Amino acid sequence: MRVFVTGASGHIGSAVVPDLLAAGHQVVGLARSDASAAALTAAGAEVQRGNLQDLDSLREAAAAADGVIHLAFDHQAMFAGDPVRAVESDRRAIEAMAAALEGSGKPFVGTSGTLMLAFGGITGREGTEADVVEGGPRVEAENFVVGLAERGIRSSVIRLSPIVHSDLDHHGFAPTLIGIARNTGVAGYVGDGSNRWPSVHTRDAARLYRLALEAAPAGSRLHGVADEGVAFRDIAEAIGRKLDVPTASIPAEDVEGHFSFLAAFVGADNPTSSELTRRLVNWQPTHPGLLADLDQGHYFEAALVS
Repeated sequence: MRVFVTGASGHIGSAVVPDLLAAGHQVVGLARSDASAAALTAAGAEVQRGNLQDLDSLREAAAAADGVIHLAFDHQAMFAGDPVRAVESDRRAIEAMAAALEGSGKPFVGTSGTLMLAFGGITGREGTEADVVEGGPRVEAENFVVGLAERGIRSSVIRLSPIVHSDLDHHGFAPTLIGIARNTGVAGYVGDGSNRWPSVHTRDAARLYRLALEAAPAGSRLHGVADEGVAFRDIAEAIGRKLDVPTASIPAEDVEGHFSFLAAFVGADNPTSSELTRRLVNWQPTHPGLLADLDQGHYFEAALVS
């Protein structure tokens, strides 16, 4: 297939692109900068210059492709405190690409997150692919992509674990938690730290995107989950050991100050199953789990100091 990939030079895209190429696909990657374009060219991909606001470029690339993998998101707007702009930009980008694919039967693979299940009221049990949340900022985009199946597009959405980890991860939740622990001198958790986060290795997630592109049924929700639920305290303890700082529960009144923008997420209990995903597209994670990956030490190298 000729595959158009947004976010192709980012954390997950940098694993998706070589996985697609190794499987014999052609890749066209969206690049908004010279550095991104150079990285894609070096990897063996073609380059489509543009960004999520350049809707004509997105439509053009989608129309010329046999399938689309949508990884990009305006994280800068999110971190700048403007989530509405980020969500609206994502929705318009999806609509533009979908318009070019409508009625073709071609695949469109979108991206969501398992934390949306926890915030959507799925608590006290493992979230599954069958769980649907009716509304919420990125949930609406997820539901829109799933609904594209009714418009003649073989659409699917991958709900990624909050921690997608590997040596390719320089700005996600794992390095952010490490940076907080390094700067504060404490590897913290909330309450007794028994709340659980799922995780997946970047390269396992990349393979799932390819399998979804190749074989996911129209309207599928898939879970990019290898570790179905790692206790947050265990994550903090692994970080504390590597940094040689104490691990401790952060008092409720100090959580926001300690964790900054992550304060809204660190207490979430988000155990999540990927049983259906594994059966549906024959996906089996093979890379190290989160705690083993943290123990390898690459997250703690000097180059990653935040």
